Amino acid sequence: MKSRWIPYATTPGRLLRQLFSDVVIVAWTTVWVFVGLAVHSAVAVIADFGYQVQSGANGVAGNLDSAGDSADNVPLIGDSLAKPLSAAGDAAREIAGAGQSLGVTASWLAWLLALAVAAPPILALMMPWLFLRVRFFRRQWTAVTLASTAAGEELLALRALANRPLPKLAAIDPDPVGAWRSQDRTAIRGLAALELRAAGIRATNLRRPD
Repeated sequence: MKSRWIPYATTPGRLLRQLFSDVVIVAWTTVWVFVGLAVHSAVAVIADFGYQVQSGANGVAGNLDSAGDSADNVPLIGDSLAKPLSAAGDAAREIAGAGQSLGVTASWLAWLLALAVAAPPILALMMPWLFLRVRFFRRQWTAVTLASTAAGEELLALRALANRPLPKLAAIDPDPVGAWRSQDRTAIRGLAALELRAAGIRATNLRRPD
């Protein structure tokens, strides 16, 4: 019964379709992750520019402050020379603050835009894939669990009578309904196996011992 823990079919056809869907999901996600990273890199250039402006303006402000301090020591005109330099230093610090704000804003914007570009197409394909895979796993778990008991086999056989095409039922027994009613174990087991195959599960190694 180990197959109940594996979220993959054991019938070749459905297993190949599941593996193909997994490859498509991985490839699709990878492509859009790279697109998101490209968008992030493009916007992050603006953030880098903002931080460069901050660094350069802070350097200029420091130089102007040093020059102002030196000019302030000049006799008679020192104060007049120091004031414009101090004002220029303050202006440079304001530019540095604006550069920092630009860098922070652009950094957040880079991630937001990357997610806005990459997340919708990834989720648009991944959510249906995940829903189908979870539904298959739940169906597989239920079917394998039922197949482990006599009553469960009978229920699977009844579901096969209700859901499977008539030619497949007739291939199990010419009178599948009568065989089910008469508790024909061979016919019931064959009908249960038919329902298991429809769920993507091979009946081999799942048959309940007599």
